[in-house]
Amino acid sequence: MGKRTPLFDLHVAAGGKIVDFAGWEMPIHYGSQIEEHHAVRRDAGMFDVSHMLAIDLTGDGAMDWLCRLVANDVAKLKTPGKALYSCLLNEQGTVIDDLIIYFFAPDHYRIVVNAGTADKDLAWMVGQIGEFDIHLTPRRDLAMIAVQGPQAREKVWAAFPATREVSENLGVFQAAEFTTTGDNWLIARTGYTGEDGFEITLPATHAVAAWEQLAASGVRPAGLGARDTLRLEAGMNLYGQDMDETQSPLESGLTWTIDMKDPSRDFIGKSALTARKAGKDFLGLVLLDKGVLRAHQKVITTAGVGETTSGSFSPSMNQSIALARLPKCIAPGDTVQVEIRDKLLRAKVVKPPFVRNGKVLIQEK
Repeated sequence: MGKRTPLFDLHVAAGGKIVDFAGWEMPIHYGSQIEEHHAVRRDAGMFDVSHMLAIDLTGDGAMDWLCRLVANDVAKLKTPGKALYSCLLNEQGTVIDDLIIYFFAPDHYRIVVNAGTADKDLAWMVGQIGEFDIHLTPRRDLAMIAVQGPQAREKVWAAFPATREVSENLGVFQAAEFTTTGDNWLIARTGYTGEDGFEITLPATHAVAAWEQLAASGVRPAGLGARDTLRLEAGMNLYGQDMDETQSPLESGLTWTIDMKDPSRDFIGKSALTARKAGKDFLGLVLLDKGVLRAHQKVITTAGVGETTSGSFSPSMNQSIALARLPKCIAPGDTVQVEIRDKLLRAKVVKPPFVRNGKVLIQEK
């Protein structure tokens, strides 16, 4: 039996089809992945993301340690609740994981890592403590619910009126703490779908009641299947497919997460990235012929061979789309061929994202 979140019984009672995901028993859908996808793009849907791990970081050396640990510059975080997306790199400059860091004070941060890499990430972090005056606390006592979609914020406020005062003026990638029934919650204007909304972190003991309140406010439960098609449409990377410890962020569309403005900041992997040149670009594909794009399909171009990293049918576009590593001289607008079941099918090269905020950005047919 795999690990279960505090919401597992609710997923089963709602008819969720349970699958193994990184050792966790999680719902892939509740009957219709397509309907769940559209609910997020058009209204509001919610995801159980309690399998992800929040790690609280405290201590006088917290900022200096993070500035060395990750590729983005945590020193940019000045406002309490402000968040930063970054890659956790090894000495070879390849990706151990991608994560989000929340700043509360110079001696207090929260790091949120992926479910499948949580143990590996935590072990790596502990191994990097050295002489730094810090303490890491894994928070498996917490649950996380992501509410996403054009009506997500209004429906969260309807379910939890007390959250409106602290969250109504939050900017994107900003969070606020608040207290309800004597417990601390965190509400963050972040997400993994390309839509607006919140990610709510709360005590695990309150998760069931919170999920039921959100459902009563008209938020539709959505599973891992919709989460994957939504993030793919939004051009967001999935660890283990679009990047891993064999790839650098330079070839994974994540150059923007590397901050080298401060020459004195020597983060792990910096020297390897400085010496390394990206051999391929990270771009999108829209399939022009009939078929379905999947991960790890060969892409044949006029400049050599590339490979899809993630691929699926896009419910918003009614077309098959993919993210891919392609030779550097291949550009948006070019036509390439993808090898699918021993056939070569035509695809148009595009620049992700494909869909954001309910709007299809790619019009190629």
